[in-house]
Amino acid sequence: MSEDVLISVEGKVGRIRLNRPKAIHALNTDMCAAILDALTAWRSDTAIEAVMIDHAEGRGFCAGGDIRMLATSGADDGAAARDFFRVEYQMNHALFTCAKPIVALMDGITMGGGVGLSQPARYRVATENTKFAMPETGIGLFPDVGGGWYLSRLPGRIGQYLAVTGHRLDGAECVALGLATHYLAADRLDDAKARILADPQAIDAALVALATPAPDARILADRDAIDHLFASDRLEEIIAALEADPGDWAMQQRATIASKSPQSMKVSLKLLLDAATMPTFEDEMRQEYAVATRVVQRHDFIEGVRALIIDKDNHPRWDPATPDGVSDHLIDQIFAPLPEDAAWAPRQ
Repeated sequence: MSEDVLISVEGKVGRIRLNRPKAIHALNTDMCAAILDALTAWRSDTAIEAVMIDHAEGRGFCAGGDIRMLATSGADDGAAARDFFRVEYQMNHALFTCAKPIVALMDGITMGGGVGLSQPARYRVATENTKFAMPETGIGLFPDVGGGWYLSRLPGRIGQYLAVTGHRLDGAECVALGLATHYLAADRLDDAKARILADPQAIDAALVALATPAPDARILADRDAIDHLFASDRLEEIIAALEADPGDWAMQQRATIASKSPQSMKVSLKLLLDAATMPTFEDEMRQEYAVATRVVQRHDFIEGVRALIIDKDNHPRWDPATPDGVSDHLIDQIFAPLPEDAAWAPRQ
């Protein structure tokens, strides 16, 4: 079992504690496999009444996935990346379909893979430290791990705004949007864990007793602008709407979008459009796997990781460099279903 995640049973609670502090608990293949194995075992174990997910030490809940490995693999034959995505998405699906209540403590950075770990949980606890985002368009990827499913179900066009820009939410904003179910001060988390471990049948009562009112959600002040300016599912029309608006907020969004991968932004909008009517979460993960295995081997992801993670010059050279260079035909190719023998399927 990977030392990067601590799996244990305490009383009647299955515990999953991310333990890779130097990487802000970013997920690797072994971590996902260990979590998946635990969830599979606990599924039929009547002694386990609930599951709790947090991090063992260090800052942040989970900063995402093992991006360097994915880029290295993508530049080669992509096999290790495909293996990672297959196992991670099986883990995401196992969390989503888990019949037992799951508590995710989103204390600190909760991005990418951390979103995939937390959003399937029945209880999603935010704190004043929560920094929630799906920032993948900045590295040439897209909001995966079920991101299409979750973001497409947010109020109005907030999901599209978050997917395209990678905007960070705080804990109060997560509560207001339904991405978190409870807001606790970080110094009350230990008490919350102790109460849940003592009585996993009373999770809701424990969290309600310890919760505090969340501050005002700042993003709601921009709700009308988001719904208006991000109304289209076509990137060119979003950019045109932003360019036609003389306000400071629209100008800030134009600058943000200018730094993102045009391919990734178009992939993200298509993903959310499809996900809004996707019949099941399994169907969502099957599509995301097909998209991920292609995108990870394309130029923009490898270049984005180089610019932001490896060389850190923060000047990725996207190709295509402009939205109009990303054709509908290219997007259709990226989204085409995989052959049956290569397609994703849940762990049975």
